[in-house]
Amino acid sequence: MPEYARLRTALAAGEDDRLILDLDGIEAQYDALVGELPGVAVRFAMKACPVDEVLATLAARGAGFDAAGPQEIAQALRTGVPVERIHYGNTIKSDRQIAEAHRLGVRDFATDSLADLAAIAAHAPGARVFCRLATTGEGALWGLSRKFGCSPEDALRILEAARASGLTPAGLSVHVGSQQLTSEAWQNALDTLATVIEEAGRHGIRLDHVNLGGGLPALGALDRSGRPLDPPLDKMFTVIREGVQRLREVSGGPLDVLIEPGRHLVADHGAIRAHVTRLTERQQLDGGRAYWLYLSCGKFNGLYEMDELRYRLEFPGRAGAPTVPAVVAGPTCDSDDAFADDGPGMQVPRDAASGDQVWVLSCGAYSTAYTTQGFNGFPPLPYSCVRTGAADAPATTGAAPKES
Repeated sequence: MPEYARLRTALAAGEDDRLILDLDGIEAQYDALVGELPGVAVRFAMKACPVDEVLATLAARGAGFDAAGPQEIAQALRTGVPVERIHYGNTIKSDRQIAEAHRLGVRDFATDSLADLAAIAAHAPGARVFCRLATTGEGALWGLSRKFGCSPEDALRILEAARASGLTPAGLSVHVGSQQLTSEAWQNALDTLATVIEEAGRHGIRLDHVNLGGGLPALGALDRSGRPLDPPLDKMFTVIREGVQRLREVSGGPLDVLIEPGRHLVADHGAIRAHVTRLTERQQLDGGRAYWLYLSCGKFNGLYEMDELRYRLEFPGRAGAPTVPAVVAGPTCDSDDAFADDGPGMQVPRDAASGDQVWVLSCGAYSTAYTTQGFNGFPPLPYSCVRTGAADAPATTGAAPKES
């Protein structure tokens, strides 16, 4: 379980609804990851938490960035990170976006199709390309198995076409699925990478880097039935370390290895201070009765990922009070704005009253990135970035990032 004590102190220090991001916790998580995977460079997946203070913190520790388009590239550059530590990891991009990324100095582009490759050759001449391989996504909460990636056979065609078009066929990438809960997914992906690296070598193409993508899990969320997710993180790291060693053995020369964590670095170091809107109890259409706890924030302003997981809730003013199982929902007039509605409810204080504080833990990932700009009139949450390791460190605050 993550250590929430420092975040609880920051949550207790205010009254208004907001997201709190613990920069010291994020730094510590980054340092722990680097320690587990020595020799593997980190490129933070910006989509997980596109907050300037978070990006600057990670850049200062040595991280680079996985960007999905020119806007993210520009934001990454504002941290002062060298452009060589930024790559264009999105395989879906227009001619204009490719040209703009190239103008900004990016030279490493992901691809997974001949059409995209031709556009890179036309609008980013001389660029380095790395081909994304498809994975099944099995074992992940979000599989990412259809929209991105190509087969090993297509990858070889793309790498050969890159060489013929004046691009550098530089590497391969994978993504095992977001919030991956098995080590087997990593093993399968690493086996596929090794096979394609060897086959590329037989075609006279020596690849110099591999991008292992995202997928490393956060630890603090619950599954849809309310049980801890409990991913085998130690085993994952062992599989990755052993797999990286094998990739370097089969590559035939130096091989740089990157990894693109997102939620793993930030999810458990962010929490939302919200409030109870209402606790109700009413008869359902099936004849049973159910409690519903409505919060001041929900799917559209901070808790978007409730479709696949549950968030841990704490009620600081009701510790030890009798509880009832309840469906938990946000404040909007949208029936999807709810979680714990397809299984046992979450235990909430029976006497919860409108205005009571609720702390939503392990929600530092995607809480700003997915928020709307005011669906149903409910605005995005503001945020504060705090340094919980130093009692006198000031917080920085801001509004939720605006959508492009």
